[in-house]
Amino acid sequence: MSDRRVFRTLLPGSPRLGIIGKFRAWWGGWPFCQLAFLVALAALGALFVSNVLDTMARVGILPGFGFLYSSANFEIGESPIGFRAGDTYLRAIIAGLLNTLKVSLLGCFFATICGVAIGIAGLSRNLLLSGLVRWFIEITRNTPLLLQLFFWISIAKALPAPRQASVFFGTVFLTNRGVYLPSLSLEAGPVGLHAALTLTTCACMATLLLLRFAGRLTRRSGAVAIGLVLAAALVFLFLSGAQPVAEVPSLSGFNIRGGVNLSPEFAALLTGLVVKFSALIAEIVRAGIQSVGSGQWEAARALGLHDGQIIHLVVLPQALRVITPLTTSSYLDLTKDSSLAVAIGFPDLVSVINTTANTTGQSMEALATLIGTFLAINLTLSALMNAYNSRIALRGFAR
Repeated sequence: MSDRRVFRTLLPGSPRLGIIGKFRAWWGGWPFCQLAFLVALAALGALFVSNVLDTMARVGILPGFGFLYSSANFEIGESPIGFRAGDTYLRAIIAGLLNTLKVSLLGCFFATICGVAIGIAGLSRNLLLSGLVRWFIEITRNTPLLLQLFFWISIAKALPAPRQASVFFGTVFLTNRGVYLPSLSLEAGPVGLHAALTLTTCACMATLLLLRFAGRLTRRSGAVAIGLVLAAALVFLFLSGAQPVAEVPSLSGFNIRGGVNLSPEFAALLTGLVVKFSALIAEIVRAGIQSVGSGQWEAARALGLHDGQIIHLVVLPQALRVITPLTTSSYLDLTKDSSLAVAIGFPDLVSVINTTANTTGQSMEALATLIGTFLAINLTLSALMNAYNSRIALRGFAR
């Protein structure tokens, strides 16, 4: 035996695998059984598709997604983009998708804020406050979300008419026609406020991605880059002549004019999602805070920090390693549960696609579109949260 072969024999570790060896390691044991299972699964899928196509041909429906460019014969009561009867089904689906994204993003944002506040309040030494928090969490968690949505929509419909509206701070009106809030818009400019915010957000994301790919993304460089993009956006809007104008709702005749109007369905859906998932996030926050050892609290008190500083500077940064993975599940559940909007009449993605399937007969294509869209939304959200979780996870090996 040569010296080289002796050296390879004594060298620790497994030998390098070739292409065939890597494929066999990836395929695993019982290769013929696995192959037979895959063939049977493919045959079953082919049989299902064949039966569906035969049924569609028998009733005179052509398979495919060409119906997306046909004219829709229904209206959408509320949409971030303009839509009227006669527009394409594709535009209707986009309008429903934007409604779903709007309520999901706002729901995640407000549920996080309320959940963190409620979770911290539940750990208070004040027995009355902690008791109220515990009752709120238990009642909310153990009540079906659909029942809660019916409760909130009944309250929204029972609010007074605009002339007898409940007014808060002189600018917020609660009526049976919706919730009226102050708004901010741009006048005398080439773009509106929403377009400016969208362009600024895209520019910030693109800048962060470029820094990430260049390997120079740090907390400081990211903050500086976002600051420069925001400053450039403000300078562009100023030079273009755009002027921010605040609109405050006010009673005019038998209705309320000005500001932004949240429809009763949207307000009820958003309230139900925020209330439900703020209770779930509050329990996650409580468990995460209690997972931090008592020695951390004692060390922080020894440094002279009060309870608010201890939670903000010491406890929460460590508790995030427990809170983030569970909160990700809550975000995904909130996004999926927004589909219950169809029960209270809010035109979300599920409602629009359901109407599309009923009017066109393309049920399979509509269902595939719905499944693919929700998968894309949730997988994107999960990827973003996993990336954030990997940044705050503990480094090194567990002992």
